[in-house]
Amino acid sequence: MTDVEEVQVVVAHHERTTLRVGDVFLKIDTDQTRTDVEVEAMAMAPVPTPEVLWRKPPVLALAALPGTALGRLGEPSIASSAAWAAAGAAVRMLHDAPLPPWPGRNLDEDASRLDGECEWLITNDVLPADVVTRNRRIAEAALRPWTPVFMHGDLQVSHVFVDGDEITGVIDWSEAGQGDALFDLAILTLGHEEHLGDVVAGYGADVDLDVIRAWWSLRSLLAVRWLVEHGFDPSSPGCEVDVLRSQAAGR
Repeated sequence: MTDVEEVQVVVAHHERTTLRVGDVFLKIDTDQTRTDVEVEAMAMAPVPTPEVLWRKPPVLALAALPGTALGRLGEPSIASSAAWAAAGAAVRMLHDAPLPPWPGRNLDEDASRLDGECEWLITNDVLPADVVTRNRRIAEAALRPWTPVFMHGDLQVSHVFVDGDEITGVIDWSEAGQGDALFDLAILTLGHEEHLGDVVAGYGADVDLDVIRAWWSLRSLLAVRWLVEHGFDPSSPGCEVDVLRSQAAGR
């Protein structure tokens, strides 16, 4: 790591920070339980993941993956349809793997937060009441029983790396656990609805598209306040606020 030209801040807020120093990512997390999950999940996952170089709490050092991110929320993806399908196939491989021994996303917690977040969005004039109400109704379809799978839990498009049409790895496993398969597919395609068909084709199983769309609404409704409070802008073009408006319009 000599002769490094710069230190890049990848993400930073009061809970965690990720820095890139040359070909090494340094993840600093206030909650070492999340780091425990990340390290164990990467060891168990049947898909490529970053190499753990060392760990000295609160810092975890990971080797950079080859290739580039599949895309970013709010920006058109330049990745091929084949790359998106390969991402779907990788997710299916993960979901078919043995379950991790720890629990994952809590359905009851999401349901209990939903009304409060909707009220906050309306009270603070983030979105018109009819847009929030429409998305609240759509989101209800996600709140149903599911068969648990090995879920990544935060499968944002920027967490999947590709080189050409091939997947080179998946990063950020701190939210992994037992959960809903369609949640992963929804987060991967959030803001990139045009690639949903490619992902589902690569996934190779029947999925309920209405539930995926319900997760788009639910995830966005729950995320906006957190993003605002942590210095992010969910109203940027193509991001969560635009997703909610598009969902309400039925596009």
